[in-house]
Amino acid sequence: MMDPADGNPDRSQQRLQTAASFKAFMLKNNTQGNINLYDHLTRLLIKVMDEHPQNAVDVIEDMSCDVKRGLFEDKQSTLQDLPHTTAAELLAEQQRLLFTRPEEAEQEEELVETPLPNVSEIGFYLEQAGVGLGREEMQRVFLALKQLVESQALPRCRLWGKILGTESSYIVAEAEYREGEEEEEQSAEEDAEEEEREAETENEMDSLPQSTYKPLPEVPKEAIGTGANKFLYYVCKEPGLPWVKLPSVSPAQITAARRIRKFFTGRLDSPVVSYPPFPGNEANYLRAKIARISAGTQVSPQGYFQAGEEEEGDEEDEASRDSYEVNPDFEGVPVAEMAESLSTWVHHVQHILQQGRCTWVNLSVKPGDDSNEEGEAEEKEEEPDEPEPEVGPPLLTPLSQDAGQSLALGMFPSNQ
Repeated sequence: MMDPADGNPDRSQQRLQTAASFKAFMLKNNTQGNINLYDHLTRLLIKVMDEHPQNAVDVIEDMSCDVKRGLFEDKQSTLQDLPHTTAAELLAEQQRLLFTRPEEAEQEEELVETPLPNVSEIGFYLEQAGVGLGREEMQRVFLALKQLVESQALPRCRLWGKILGTESSYIVAEAEYREGEEEEEQSAEEDAEEEEREAETENEMDSLPQSTYKPLPEVPKEAIGTGANKFLYYVCKEPGLPWVKLPSVSPAQITAARRIRKFFTGRLDSPVVSYPPFPGNEANYLRAKIARISAGTQVSPQGYFQAGEEEEGDEEDEASRDSYEVNPDFEGVPVAEMAESLSTWVHHVQHILQQGRCTWVNLSVKPGDDSNEEGEAEEKEEEPDEPEPEVGPPLLTPLSQDAGQSLALGMFPSNQ
């Protein structure tokens, strides 16, 4: 019997439009799996026709799941093969080299003098005081220092400390210069300064007009191995990562570091944006801070150190003496007395003057002024503008004589 609606063209057109809209709905992709119902039903019916299951109605749900699972089998296997390495695993892989020992070292077990102190003992004493890095990190730091000594052939090296930063931290190692290294580094710095002067003179010749302003004479750096540049410093972000040597510090950098306060970022090449401006990047700022902290916070019990043999009788140069040695006759000081009085503690590192150096230099005397005429000498003596030499406290001065004492942990005298 024929449906009277089939002969109606409007009704047929309406049913075709409904079917087209329904098919469009079925072709709409799912937001989660990026598949559509039309393709899924097509694959499901093809699977039913290929397998001819006896109870197709009962197993249709399982077959639907198998069809969906088959779409992700290739991608899932690919994802499983992709390596997923975290930052902690990468660091552990780099630190694994710290625990390896070369075969040559295993064969040679002779007792030789080590350039490193007993880091484990130092860590134990720090734990007794309630500070320190912890036993596990101290052991890794010890292995990193050992790696540094072997790679750079350093005569002496010790852990100076750890400075925290916003992005990463700095582990600082203090080392002594090798024989001949002072001259090489000093000559390299002189060459760099000459190049800068030549570039400045070229710029001055090209630029017009020239200014008549004469800046104040620059305070020269202290020689390598003396004063604030007595030691060499290396830094690394984590034990096992490469060590980076810090440059020597200049008086201008120390003077500018006293006037600003900046957080460390953990990137040595990061610029130091401040007012007044700092002459250098974060590596220079870190080196200036290390010099100031070393000069102001390294103390020892009174009597533990004594002046060196070469300087015991030198009273005139007492303020600039820079050598000391362990007193073999030191018997110790009671803990109660050391905790109550600051006079039982002394500074064993040179004081940094306001000039930014440990030893004062007269900037009014030019290096080329070596006249032997008596008249010129008398005129110089009569000059009223001759600056008075700045003299700091000598070594092994008690803490009770410090100006602006601060007992807070982590603080150091502002004049450093």
